[in-house]
This record gives sequence, structure tokens and C-alpha cells, in this order.
Amino acid sequence: MENIVKINYEATGKSTQVDALGMREMQARAYTARNAQYLLIKAPPASGKSRALMFIALDKLNTGQVKKVIVAVPERAIGKSFLSTNLTTNGFHSDWTLSDKYNLCVPGAETNDSKVNTFLSFLDSEEDTILLCTHATLRFAFDRAGEEKFKNCLVAVDEFHHVSADYESKLGELVRAFMVQGNVHILAMTGSYFRGDGIPVLTGVDEAKFFKVTYNYYEQLNGYTFLKSLGIGFHFYAGKYTSAIMEVLDTNQKTILHIPSVTSGESTKDKYIEVDTIIDAVGDVEFVDPKTNIVHVKRRSDGKKIKVADLVNDGSEREKVVEYLRGIKNLDDVDLIIALGMAKEGFDWPFCEHALTVGYRGSLTEIIQIIGRCTRDSANKTHSQFTNLIAEPDADNEEVVESVNNMLKAITASLLMEQVLAPNFNFKPKKPDEDKSGNDARTISVGGLREPSTPQVKNIIESDLTELKANILQDPDVIKSVSGEIDPGVVNKVMIPKIIMTKYPDLSGDEVEEVRQHLVTDMVIRHTSLSQVGDRRFINMSGKFINIEELNIDLIDSINPFQQAFEVLSKSITPKVLKSIQDCITAFKVSMTDDEAFFLWPKINEFVKSMRREPSLDAFDPLERRLAEALAYIRQLNRVQQNG
Repeated sequence: MENIVKINYEATGKSTQVDALGMREMQARAYTARNAQYLLIKAPPASGKSRALMFIALDKLNTGQVKKVIVAVPERAIGKSFLSTNLTTNGFHSDWTLSDKYNLCVPGAETNDSKVNTFLSFLDSEEDTILLCTHATLRFAFDRAGEEKFKNCLVAVDEFHHVSADYESKLGELVRAFMVQGNVHILAMTGSYFRGDGIPVLTGVDEAKFFKVTYNYYEQLNGYTFLKSLGIGFHFYAGKYTSAIMEVLDTNQKTILHIPSVTSGESTKDKYIEVDTIIDAVGDVEFVDPKTNIVHVKRRSDGKKIKVADLVNDGSEREKVVEYLRGIKNLDDVDLIIALGMAKEGFDWPFCEHALTVGYRGSLTEIIQIIGRCTRDSANKTHSQFTNLIAEPDADNEEVVESVNNMLKAITASLLMEQVLAPNFNFKPKKPDEDKSGNDARTISVGGLREPSTPQVKNIIESDLTELKANILQDPDVIKSVSGEIDPGVVNKVMIPKIIMTKYPDLSGDEVEEVRQHLVTDMVIRHTSLSQVGDRRFINMSGKFINIEELNIDLIDSINPFQQAFEVLSKSITPKVLKSIQDCITAFKVSMTDDEAFFLWPKINEFVKSMRREPSLDAFDPLERRLAEALAYIRQLNRVQQNG
């Protein structure tokens, strides 16, 4: 199977080696910033973020910067990364000790009084110092206790991309309240600091208060012992995906396969039949283990035995599969995991070689999380692969090639921990006498757009447009409009209002019209007009990323036939090219003049001569960071001149 992108690494082993305190490369970098009140760690899965937190939190406790540490994770299963850990054996001054009483990542509702009451008793305790809970439990405890109770606490939020700058985000509200209060320390950890909905994680003002430690995929993978390359491929099919799946599914590789959501166009609407069809394509079922619910399949081609974990079946038997996967220790324990919404964020299977996902993924965060499932270092693999199997877009090949290239640049930039999503825009009616000088740069004025006349309409516009758009784009009658069977005016004036009225039956006619106007405006300005629904989603998705087209990098090599459609293949991306992409992105973000860059050029040469390395963009010394920015700026100038 060909790759769209292949990134090769040196496999130095550096990222898994430990120093005198038992810290790996990323952890040591984060520990240097341990005195920051607000610390943001952006690093890939398996880079050691959980242990980095332990080192930093224990030091803050030991030095009296905080009295308590609260760790919040999005779901209970991820909590296992923060259980008691011996750190003194490898040279650190303290061990991480979490008592059973204050490990709230245990079975039971996250919002029940028992967990919240235990949380509140922890806040009042004079002796206990460490608590582990879910995001939900933290939110409910915060609602009960108020921000004052968290005084002198370190609140560590894992998978920080769940936070949102949107005013209705409960987790975002909690973080903002802590920052306003000023006496709470915050440690934010994420492997994907980007959102698929265009809403930033933090406002620019709040984000500026965080000291950032960035450790990207290039650094991590370049320092692995075994894993030497990462492949990224987009493969297109015609017809049903179940007929094309074996073109990209190689059961000789340890694979996580994510089938499409039942609400998506790729789905057959029967997820159980889809799983059965995939298993039948692999081979013949010999038996299902009653203890683990693992399906044992005999491959028809050569008789090889394959173990399949079915996480799609949401019956009582799935818990057996989940428990079995948590205890995996050997390479032969499982070969193929088929999942729907599970096995993405925080799922740990080091042996995984191939992350295969079916269908359009509208969120770059989700793509990066899925890629992270196969990028852990393991002796069984030198190459890992991410493949997206996609329905053939309703567009000319040339347009698809351009979109794939943009998508590749967006993913590559994201693996470098760069924020590449377009900013979120708000819409308001344009008034004839409007003073344009006071406009917010992130607000677009639209002539004729009605003001929301009721609180319910205002709430729908501010909170529910994304879900409402999804309902419209999945409506079978609307989808027919792609082929020209239905006049766009009918879609706009008849079908959309009907869908709005079905979802919100208590709205008046005027209220429906107000919602319709804002909805259509949002879809048009975001380049998702009604003439671009259905199979154009891949084209539309690639246009959501900011500055991508300004990156003058062509990753496309050729177009080859595939399943009556095509696949787009790219040139290989070496570490040198990946570094060039990072420099190119940095140059766009740097505020610098030609005069300053040329003035700093001799100082850059002096730095390289004395330090025997280039200045780093992630350096703690602001002077070194400025030299690195100047170097990236100068290189971009050279690229522009060379390209004419």
C-alpha cells in the first residue's frame, strides 16, 4: 500500500533515554519550567506527559508553591496513567503516591454525590495532597465548592483541547475563573492543541499567560529506538466502503480500524452488519472466547489465526473486550481492533502499526488523536501508518489533488504542534449607519441579517448551529441537491425551514426565519454552501486551515487508479523537509523586519559556532528564541527568492 506521506527518522533512542533524575527528554524540558504558575505542555501521545506532571507537581508541593494537586482526565480509563508511581529509584526526590480514597476514576457516575463529596472532603483535608478525577467530576465539584476552595491548588487538566474559549464551555469557564482568581496554578497537557470546530482552546489574552513547552512528533519519533518512519495516506473508493476495505486493511499488521459514524454518508446505517462483513472478508470465524469476547478468525488465504476485538457492539459483552484490551502485554494478544467512537483519545496499544479510519473527519484534533494510536515506540515495528479511506469526492481530480496537498500540509503542521485552524467568526447584522472603525476584526457584517428577537433564537445561533448544520447536510433530500435534482432556492426556502421546525417545533415563523438566515450565512461564509454538501466534504474540510495555502510546499507526486476512483501519492518527507515546514510556519508568525533579521545574522553565526547547534525556537532564553525566529525568517526569504 502506497503512502501519501512518508516521514523518516533517525531512531537515535534519545526521546526514551532518561537523565539523572529519571526524566526523558520531554519531561526534562517541561521540568525546567516547573515554577511557572500557568504551564501548557503540548506533546504527542507516549511522550511522557503524565510523568512530567508528576515531577512538576511533586516539586511544587515540596517547595510550598501549592498545597494540593488535582489531576483531571476526560474519561476514567485514562486515569490509569496517573496511579502511584515509584520515582525515587531513578533519582527523583519523591514518589507519586495516590491513595485509593482519592482516586475517583473508578466505576460510578461522574456526577454522583459520593464522588463530589469525596472531592470536597479532599479540599478540606489538612493532610491529603493528591486527587485524581474526571473533567466532569471536577466541574461538578467546582460548582459546589466555588473557586475560593481551590486556593493554593495545582489543577492539572489532561487532554486540554477539551477546554474551549466558547463562553458556554463549562471546563473553559472553570479555567477562566481560576485565572481571574489568581491563586491557583494550572498545568495544561495536550497532544492536539487544535479544534475541529474553529473555536480556540483559549482566548489570545489567556493563552499569553501560559508558559508553553512544546515537544512535537518530529522530536519524539526522531528519538525513538525502533520506530523509524510514519506514513500518511488518503485513499478514495467508489460504492460501499465495505467492498473496498480489504484494499487497505492488511491483517499482517496490528491495526485499529475505526468504522464511520452511523449518521455519516459512508455508513450503511447498520454498524453490526458492517463489522460482520469486515470479519467475513478477513476469514472464517472459528469461535468467540466466552471469557474475553475476542473473535478468533482463520484467514482463508493462508490459514493464519487472527484475533479480533469488536468494540462496536455496545452490548454487555463489550465490557469484557475493554477489560481484555486493558491487560494486553504480549504481541499476539490481539491483531485487529474494530471500533466506532472508542480507542481514539488516550487508548494505549504500543504494538499498533496501522490506524485505519473510514470516512471524512471534520476535526483535525480527531485525526491527530487517531494518528497517535500507532506512533508509540515498540520492538515489533519500524514503520507506522495512518490511512483514511474516503468516498470519492464530487470534484475534478485537480481540485482533489490541491485539497489533499492542503490536508497533508495541515496534518504535518499539526504534528509539529502548530495551530493551523482558521479563526472562528461571529456574524452580526450590518446596519446602514454602522461605524466601521470599531468593528472587531473577527466579526463579519452581513447586510439584511436579522437580529435574534428572542433568547431562544439567540441561544440556537450561538450554541446549536454546528449540530443543526449536521442535520441539514445529512438530510437525504438536501443531498439530492448536489446532483442538481432540486433547485437551490427550494433547499434554502423550503427544506431548511422544515428541518429547523422539526428540530425546534415551538419556534414561530419569524424565529425560524431568523435561525435560517444565520445558518445559511454561516454555511456560505465558511465555504460550506448548499451546493457543496455530500461528497464534497473532503474538499470543504481542507479549506478550514489557516495559512496552509501560503506554505509553498508541494507534497503531491502522482495520481494512480484506485477502486474505480484514484489515490493521490506524494513525495517523501524527510526530517530535513519537516524541519523546513516548521521554519516556514514560524516565518509567517514572526513579527520581524528585513533590517532586524540581517542585523541578527552575524549573531546567529556566532551562536552556531560557539554552541555547535542552531538556536532553538523552544529555548527558554528569549534572546536565543529571537535568533531562531530570525533564522526562520531569513530562510523563508531565501525560499521566496528561489521560487521567483
